[in-house]
Amino acid sequence: MDQPSGDALTDPPPEELIAQIALAQDKNAFATLFDAYAPRVKFFLMRQGASPDSAEELAQEVLLTVWRKASYFSSQRGSASAWIFTIARNLRIDETRRNKRARVYAMVEEFDDVDPDTPHDLVSSKEHALRVRSAIGELPVEQQEVVRLSFVEGAPHSEIAQRLKLPLGTIKSRLRLAMRRMRKSLEDLA
Repeated sequence: MDQPSGDALTDPPPEELIAQIALAQDKNAFATLFDAYAPRVKFFLMRQGASPDSAEELAQEVLLTVWRKASYFSSQRGSASAWIFTIARNLRIDETRRNKRARVYAMVEEFDDVDPDTPHDLVSSKEHALRVRSAIGELPVEQQEVVRLSFVEGAPHSEIAQRLKLPLGTIKSRLRLAMRRMRKSLEDLA
């Protein structure tokens, strides 16, 4: 008896199902693909740190992306599973970035909404702001620039890389180093 390949979760194979979706928007092919891959994608996303609810939503978004972009799939560049799980990984990364930005903006809004009740609170918040500015000022110039673009202007990392004509990895490294240095110099404020 022939053993199915590691990618043969469905009959017909997922590559054929994707082709049917691309050519004829075949809903039955999509349902078969969805039934085979949604649980696997959800499990994969949970292993990547997503909550069960978030993983469920992302798995649905992954398979909807497969539906919308089925014509982009090429079996010559890789297997259907590899393509589907690459979509899942990329959507998970996007979600993580959105969540990080939302937390930063929430912290900034929370800080902006603070209405000091006493003169001591007012002085304390000004001291905190001065300490943060001082910590940023102690950073090397290239890290200061990346921190300013990311946190003050709210520019995404890819835009910062384009504006500074630097690789994306360099931008991320500079931000990581800057955050590590600032954490050390501001640890008594936490």
